[in-house]
Amino acid sequence: MKSYLLPLLAVIIGIIIAFLIKKQNSIYTKLLLSFSGAFLLALTLFDLLPEVYHHLDAKQTGLYIMCGILLQVILEFFSKGAEHGHVHIHKDDNQFPWSLFISLCIHSFLEGFPIHQHNDMVYGVLIHKIPIAILITAFLLKSSYSKLQIIIFLIVFAAMTPLGTLISNHSTVMVNYVDVINAIVIGIFFHISTTILFESSEGHKFNLSKLVAIVLGIAIAYII
Repeated sequence: MKSYLLPLLAVIIGIIIAFLIKKQNSIYTKLLLSFSGAFLLALTLFDLLPEVYHHLDAKQTGLYIMCGILLQVILEFFSKGAEHGHVHIHKDDNQFPWSLFISLCIHSFLEGFPIHQHNDMVYGVLIHKIPIAILITAFLLKSSYSKLQIIIFLIVFAAMTPLGTLISNHSTVMVNYVDVINAIVIGIFFHISTTILFESSEGHKFNLSKLVAIVLGIAIAYII
């Protein structure tokens, strides 16, 4: 049950925090984003990657991972990098942001596939989704979109990851493709997490707080 509830809880927590802090550029949000990137990358390396290589041919696995990286690059062409914390919405734009909405839904749907009862990827997705939900909610609240549009956006966004997990775990049609999709998702996670980790700090300065957040993310992922 936690496989379905925790990703939903992550979005709810993110929405609540966005209402409390009232701004998207909080230093704590940036540190949480760094922590989430390190945590997600470490869990992918420690848990998901060995599992996929165990079930698939090594060279094919590498190809699928590269396909995942390319897919995320394509998705970010439409989302403008919202999956790793860059949300760009014009305050005066009243048209629903379909490109952002669809790309985020595809990303969230796919990241639900690696979540199973026997692995810890649900925690990686949980930690990853909280800062993203904070940033998306903060930008939506400052936009000119109606309350109904914002509510629909957030509800569908929250539901996509559990939907991906449900199909992955129970669909007889997808049973032969789960490992392939998981390899693709590894590529997506690699791209997102490394983008978060290796983006230049403001002014290209060494940031000790960010380093501590990254080290903590890796250490906790290793322990669990």
